[in-house]
Amino acid sequence: MTDHEHDHHAHEHAEGASERWRHDGVRVIKGDRLDPNTAQTPGMFRQAAINHARVGAQKIWAGTVSIEPNAKTGVHHHGALESVIYVVRGRARMRWGERLEYVAEAEPGDFIFVPPYVPHQEINANPDEPLECVLVRSDNEAVVVNIADVDPVEAPEEVYWVDPIHKRP
Repeated sequence: MTDHEHDHHAHEHAEGASERWRHDGVRVIKGDRLDPNTAQTPGMFRQAAINHARVGAQKIWAGTVSIEPNAKTGVHHHGALESVIYVVRGRARMRWGERLEYVAEAEPGDFIFVPPYVPHQEINANPDEPLECVLVRSDNEAVVVNIADVDPVEAPEEVYWVDPIHKRP
């Protein structure tokens, strides 16, 4: 192949790749165009931004949730999925453990990590305003395993969300 033929072939390849990236590249999902066709819980309103149906995502789900004042989920876990919750507005209270024996709270700007198979309950800790969060899960399938036979402890142990290099407040 001559240099001219190689340059022409590379140009054709680049044009094809460019056209492919136009449709299969970066996607921007406008905040007012989220999809409410997702699992809902009384007192909560979830909307999908990123999932397989909307953008072809294979390994991730992302969206928003608005939780009414004093609303909470039942006790559940998400199977093998990892979840991240980013608090945008309000105050989130998370309870977790076999008997919901641990509790921690998060406020705007805080991230919450929920490991696989951890029984937990999400609560809007504010009686007067909604809790607004962004959710990201490590798979596109919405796995929710409800746990009906949990006998919650009455006064959960408070756990500070810190890492090994940061001390308790």
